[in-house]
Parts: sequence; C-alpha cells; structure tokens
Amino acid sequence: MADRAAIVLVHGGFVDGSGWRPVYDLLTRDGYRVAVVQNPTLSLQGDAAAARLIIDAQDSPVVLVGHSYGGAVITEAGTSPNVAALVYIAAFVPDAGESVNTLLGGFPTDVPGPPILPPKDGLLFLDRDNFPAAFADDLAADLAAFMADSQVPWGADALGQPVTEAAWRTKRSWYLITTDDKMIPPPAQRTMAGRAGATTVEAAGSHSIYVSQPAAVADLIKQAAASAAPQ
Repeated sequence: MADRAAIVLVHGGFVDGSGWRPVYDLLTRDGYRVAVVQNPTLSLQGDAAAARLIIDAQDSPVVLVGHSYGGAVITEAGTSPNVAALVYIAAFVPDAGESVNTLLGGFPTDVPGPPILPPKDGLLFLDRDNFPAAFADDLAADLAAFMADSQVPWGADALGQPVTEAAWRTKRSWYLITTDDKMIPPPAQRTMAGRAGATTVEAAGSHSIYVSQPAAVADLIKQAAASAAPQ
C-alpha cells in the first residue's frame, strides 16, 4: 500500500465514527489504509487536534474526508503538510473567520432548518422524533431510530468557533452533494462547493449517504486518492 494515499475519515455532529464502517469496508477491501477519527465534538479546535493526531500517524499522503460538521474539522486540520486532498461529503466548508453558525445563518429561509433542540449545558441534540426524516430518511427505519437514540452530544462551541485558516484555499478538494438532504440544503452545498473550487458530483440521497450509499462515497474518495498517490 506504499504507493497509495492513506484515507482519514472524520464524522459530523450527533454521530460517531462507527457510521463510516460501510465506506471503510469498501476502501480497505480495495487495499487502502483507512483510519477513522473519533471527534470529541466539544470544540472545533479540539476536534481538529484529534484529526491531526491521526493525520500525523499516517506514513503516506493523506486524503482527508469530512461529513457534515466534519467538513469544518477537515478545513481546519487539513492545513497539515501531510494532507494532499480534501473530500467533503454533504459537508460544511467554512472559510477563514467563518464558523458552522456563520454558514447556518446563510441557509435558504424557504426550507425547514435542521431540528436542533435548544442547548442544555452547552450541548446540542437533534429532536429524536424528527431525526429520521431530517438526517436519515433513506435508511431502514430501525437503523434511523437507533441513530436517533444513540446521538452524540454536539458542543455548541464547536458550531461557534471560527476556522483560522481554510485548507481548501491551498489543497485540492472534492465534494459530494446530496440532493435529498434535509440537514444542509442542496443549494447551500452547491454554493460552498463552488466557492472552494471543488470537483463536484451529485447523488440522490439523504444526509446519511455515507451509510445508505457507501459506494458513491468511496468512489469519490478514490478519485481524490488517485490524485494524491505518491509518485
């Protein structure tokens, strides 16, 4: 595997890294070295630090992949010299000085927003009853219900902390737009991907496309990895 880029996967808010298992399985079967970051999800800087630990442990150039809030994490952590490419999966793509909250404030007003409950002790959850329709409406009902009942608390500080330097300003990027997304509206995804100059593909899927359509996600990651392979 020395002639291949390493893949580092970063999860988003309300979930953990285990959701990457279907993508992980496809990539490892194709011979890629894959590592999964487990974000503390309390602050952007803390999550970026966790990502850098995994990035720095790789012995090949890294393709850094982020889903949802994980896009903010890879934007911050992706400035590491070991990162060769960025892949955003239905993700936030902030610029320097912007936060997730900044981007949320620019969402279209004619569509429902994510069903985020008011914070308790600085932590956020999605409304359990609305979780499946908003986050995972193309998954089996029992799996969507499990995800709703096993949410990871998301720190309000993680949404409010701004990016200090945007990795996509200097690194090549790819973006998978999910056209049935109820968490990050597709028009917002297109705007962020366009601003970053990302190579973009679209797929009809929910915010949980990394679970429902892992092959589409893995294929885009492999495109990025081909460009980042050691020469």
